[in-house]
Amino acid sequence: MVSENAKTDGDCSIILYPVSVFGRRQSGPDSSKGAEIRHLTAPTCRRINAAPTNKTPCLHQIMAIAVGSKAPDFSLKSINGPGEKDDFGLVTIQLSTNLGVKNTVLLFVPLAFTGVCTGELCDITAGLDAYKDLNADVIALSVDSPFVQGQWAEKEGIGVTLASDLNKQAATDYGVLLDDLIGIGATSARAAFVIDKDGTVQYAEQTSTPKDLPDFDAVKETLAKLN
Repeated sequence: MVSENAKTDGDCSIILYPVSVFGRRQSGPDSSKGAEIRHLTAPTCRRINAAPTNKTPCLHQIMAIAVGSKAPDFSLKSINGPGEKDDFGLVTIQLSTNLGVKNTVLLFVPLAFTGVCTGELCDITAGLDAYKDLNADVIALSVDSPFVQGQWAEKEGIGVTLASDLNKQAATDYGVLLDDLIGIGATSARAAFVIDKDGTVQYAEQTSTPKDLPDFDAVKETLAKLN
């Protein structure tokens, strides 16, 4: 049963999210926020490697892999990524392709065609040159099929490489799989990782709620230190 109430279990808050946390894109003075969201008593986002305290609630039972870990490789299908397409119009995206060549910003977003996810990736698309200048490739993963992702990218003008984690293996490997979100089944949490050219995680953040965005200033600061 979905509830807006938060229960406390030790140092962590258990938050059950209503559908409205995803929001809908809207016009008007608040349109830059990209979503219409009812007020929730939820914690602000925090770095995933920060130790939880009574004053720093965390998302229950979710913990991304830590900074300093070797980033798990993946091989996922993409409809808008670079490379030679197969008979289905898809390319294979692998983290290992960037090893020894460039850094990787890996983004996990819960679902295509949702307000916050669309706003996040449209903003990243507008600033892709800044990531290229930092020798970084940006890849966004969701549990949608590559064909749904392709329709999403075309409709919203998303230029970020989208990779389909349809079997949810990458979200599992990176420790950001939500078993059941708002009663619709398993999706990834919203998360951001910076992986260096050696394949080591240099930044890891999972936001406390799906409506919160990662700290992209901190992502860029991490990338700047790697160059």
